[in-house]
Amino acid sequence: MNTTYLYLSLIPQGLIASMLNPEEFGAYYALGANVHSSGEAIFFEVDPAGLPPGEFPLHLIDERCVAKPGGRPKKSVYLAIYRVLSRIPVAALGNLYLVTKDGQTLELEQSEYIREPDRQAHLYQEFCPIDPMVASCLEPLEFCRAITDPSRPVHVPRIVFSQLSLRGLARDPVNGEAHDLPYPNLQHLREVLASLLPADAKSSKLFLKQVNDGVFYRTIRGGFYVGDQQDFAFYRFPDVADLEAQHFGWWRSAQTA
Repeated sequence: MNTTYLYLSLIPQGLIASMLNPEEFGAYYALGANVHSSGEAIFFEVDPAGLPPGEFPLHLIDERCVAKPGGRPKKSVYLAIYRVLSRIPVAALGNLYLVTKDGQTLELEQSEYIREPDRQAHLYQEFCPIDPMVASCLEPLEFCRAITDPSRPVHVPRIVFSQLSLRGLARDPVNGEAHDLPYPNLQHLREVLASLLPADAKSSKLFLKQVNDGVFYRTIRGGFYVGDQQDFAFYRFPDVADLEAQHFGWWRSAQTA
C-alpha cells in the first residue's frame, strides 16, 4: 500500500497531497516541472486528522492521488490554493521543510519557544499569507500577536515568518557593523531600524514590500514561527556548527544556490 502525504506549501500557498516523501517532494517542487517554476520551497507536513471537518476536499486524495501506470507515484494533487493557512489549525502542522533552489531539503521539528531577551531591533521575512520584509522592535511572539490582532485595521488571521540576523544593526542601526548582510539597500534598512528606537515610535515598519531575492536562509536567526492570537509554534533553525556537521550538503546549497 502506497503512503500519501499532505503538505501545506508556503511558496506559493497551497494544500497538496502527494505520494512523494518530504525529501522527494522538496526536490520535485523546487526544481520545477512543466506545471510550475523552480525556486526555493517551504512547506509543512499536515496531519489530516487535525483539519476541520469538511474544510477541504480530502476525498480527492483517494480518488486522484494514485500511482500511474508502471507504479510511478503521483507527485501532486492540489486540494486548495486560497486562504489555506488560515483554515489549518497550528496543531495540525507537523515538521517544517526548507528547500534550496537546487532541491536540497532540511527538516525542522517544533521546539520549545523561550521569549528572547530584549533586543532593540528585529528583521522578519514573512512568507504566508503575505510576503514583505518587516523591521520591528517586537520579539517574535509579540510580533505574531500584533500582526494577527483583529482589532487592528491591518492584520492577518495567521502568519508564518522567519527572523533574520541584523548583526550590529540590532543594537546600533546607525553605526553598527553589517558584515555580510545580503539585504538590498542597507542604508534604507538602517534608517528604518533607527526610526523604531524612539519610545513613541511605531513598533514595526515595512522594509521591503516584496522580497525578490528569494529566501535568506544563510542569515536566519532563531528560526521560523507560525501562529495567531491563540496558538504559536516555533521551529528552531540549527546553528552554523550543527549545519556544517550534520547538514553540510543543504548548508552549502543554501549559501550558493
